[in-house]
Amino acid sequence: MNPALRNLPLAACAYLALAGLVLAHPDTDAFVQSAFLQAPEIVDCTLEDGTETQCHQITVGYLPDGLETGPFCPATLDDAGGIWDWTGENSGLYRIDGNFLRMLDGLGYRFFDDDGNVYSVDNATERPTVDHACINVSVDESVEITMLLPVEPVMADAPTQLGTVGKVGVALDGVPIFSDAPEVQVTGHMPALDTCGGHIDPGGWYHWHATSTDMTTTFLAEGVDADCALEQDARAQFGYAFDGFALFGSLEADGLQPVGLDQCNGHIGEDGAYHYHASADFPNLPPCLVGMQAQDNFTTTATAGVGAQRAGEDGRNEAPRPEGGGPGGMSPGFEEAAAELGVEPQALMEALGGPGQQPDLAAAAATLGVSEASLRAALPPPPNQ
Repeated sequence: MNPALRNLPLAACAYLALAGLVLAHPDTDAFVQSAFLQAPEIVDCTLEDGTETQCHQITVGYLPDGLETGPFCPATLDDAGGIWDWTGENSGLYRIDGNFLRMLDGLGYRFFDDDGNVYSVDNATERPTVDHACINVSVDESVEITMLLPVEPVMADAPTQLGTVGKVGVALDGVPIFSDAPEVQVTGHMPALDTCGGHIDPGGWYHWHATSTDMTTTFLAEGVDADCALEQDARAQFGYAFDGFALFGSLEADGLQPVGLDQCNGHIGEDGAYHYHASADFPNLPPCLVGMQAQDNFTTTATAGVGAQRAGEDGRNEAPRPEGGGPGGMSPGFEEAAAELGVEPQALMEALGGPGQQPDLAAAAATLGVSEASLRAALPPPPNQ
């Protein structure tokens, strides 16, 4: 391929894609085959713009066999848990330990009692009784997840910003990938990530909020003393985005830094295919997707969390897990507020602002298509500091 094509802006990439010159096809053979609960199949599907097409349908369980997760929340200030991307004063990626939690305490967010015990809540079975708790969700081994990837990726007219708890894609080990977790300043609580950047959804299934196979690069860039137990390779493919384009680590296959990256941290490679790269800073995922996703591309058999379905007439999940909105859970009242406004909890969370932003209720109301007065009336009180 002509190297000059690698530096083309997104609009030019889209033109080439439409011309059939940018090839990218999700390959289900690239996945860890043991991750599938049943053999992948090609099914009819519909893209976001209404285009009828075909998709790879893959079904996975709550957690790949042999994948070790955690730690998440530390038990006391003397322990070290997972990691957290703090977006307030003194922002940065931190190990969740005594030093970090004491810093948050100085900012008005107290996550521990007078004896140094960390407030920890399993959002699958209980609600926090304190203003600020570390969320540590238990798994539901019965959960199945079904995802769709376009067989023939199609560039969108404009990128889709991922925001908070946006659907990014699926890793080659079958683990779903999501963008930023809900931040403490919005929910009041901390859905702790483990040192590979993942945690358990309120529905009981594990997912990533990071390019977990390139965490060493991020820890070095952010100055964090932590290790991910997964094999680290900044040159390797990590998975596929939900638009069908591949996700790679922060380096090219030859070990060089990628050049000509667009606003979604992607470009056209030497093979003529568009793909994304991880960044060095956390969260080390694309901030947006350039292609179109399939409608209804993520569903689960869980009764809570992203993609959840309610318990059916067969009585499955007779004692369903409490609904927590997006991965990691929301403060009590957010689910009810979303229902009252007639919007999805994820949409409500995203409209209230991205990381580090104070909610602009007027803008959020316009985004959601509701009045500012109705939004103010529906929202639960903000978490105390």
